Amino acid sequence: MLRSDQVFGISTDILEPSYVNRGNLDAVVQRDLKRDKHIALRGESKCGKSWLRQRNIPDALVVQCRLNKTVHDLYRDIFSQLGISVSTERNEGGRISTTVDAQTEAGLGVLARLKASLGIAGEIHSSESSLVIGQDESDLRFISDIIKASGRRLVIEDYHYLKPSERQSFAYDLKAFWDYGVYVIIIGIWSENNLLLHLNNDLSNRVIEHSIYWSPENLKLVLDNGSEALNIEFDRDVKRRLVEDAFGAVGTLQSLTIDVLDAAQIEQTEKEKKVVGDREMYEAVAMEHADQRCNAIYQTFATRVAKGIRQRKKSTGIYAHMLWAVMEANEKDLIDGLSTDDIFKIASSREGRIQKPNLRQILRKIGELQVDSDGRGLILSYDDTKDEVTVVDKQLFLYRKYATVQWPWEKILEDVNSEEAFSGEG
Repeated sequence: MLRSDQVFGISTDILEPSYVNRGNLDAVVQRDLKRDKHIALRGESKCGKSWLRQRNIPDALVVQCRLNKTVHDLYRDIFSQLGISVSTERNEGGRISTTVDAQTEAGLGVLARLKASLGIAGEIHSSESSLVIGQDESDLRFISDIIKASGRRLVIEDYHYLKPSERQSFAYDLKAFWDYGVYVIIIGIWSENNLLLHLNNDLSNRVIEHSIYWSPENLKLVLDNGSEALNIEFDRDVKRRLVEDAFGAVGTLQSLTIDVLDAAQIEQTEKEKKVVGDREMYEAVAMEHADQRCNAIYQTFATRVAKGIRQRKKSTGIYAHMLWAVMEANEKDLIDGLSTDDIFKIASSREGRIQKPNLRQILRKIGELQVDSDGRGLILSYDDTKDEVTVVDKQLFLYRKYATVQWPWEKILEDVNSEEAFSGEG
């Protein structure tokens, strides 16, 4: 007998009863892991990227990208996770001396394997917790040696958070990693096929990219598998609405489904088959879900972005008009990409003083406005190369459909009383 939260919902552990091997992707990833290739996994927010990674690379060395992080920050994060610290000095003669110190028991193991791989190319201090070598800590061969000594596969998650220049820098590093026999898994959200090849065409034949996409049939299978485990059957209309309101995001489906089960008082496997839900109940659950689970997230996001960077009473109204235009766009345009021209057409029809160059300038800032103190929380993304905005977090569509709270645009625009606000950069 299983609890409902062991079957459906959001969890750090894989909920096996409702897990779906979408398109046999597990087997494909397992095959690719045996090849001398980097692997790129692209998919929208809440599409199951983390579960896919956990299932296929359980002991991965996972480095999370954050807004304003540099590639060098990622490498320092690798050292920290492996329980080592690295420092480099250069003597008067220009000779480099890098010291690797073990900070943990795991770090001692990495240190011992690193020494063996270097063939005594360094000396162990009397403390036996340090290794001195003649390589710079930023040298990719040295970083590769460290990763190989760990015996773990490097995974870079949320690659889309890096600035475009840092993404390109890492794409060039990937070529060097490949040369040194380190094969990396890169996970993130991007729309174009083979992003890494666009960033560095030297990666041709060195990287395999897979798109993690959930069709309505895949999402129905999640519900079917979980229903069988709980001995239930969802009302046909409720099942259809669950799939539609997930907007292709399996995480949203899982979260919404557990709320439906709670409303139906299904807490464990039923002894006798039970039909769950009806139209009226589902509507109430969806509205409650939007208000209780989503409201704080999206209202905070909306207020931050609509106010813009200037935190004063006469803050520019261009941000509010921009966001109003984006939030009024249809789902297809926001998924495929809403152009700056389209945003300008809508925003300028409401406020004629808005200028397109200034609009484009503030679109470049929407990332930094959204994220929290840890550099997380992207909902909208602006692609400078395509000059368009896309929705990163599709749960926004669910919130927009069922929320009872109004967006904050009008109140913010009431506070704007300066003509100069629309001619400046905001």
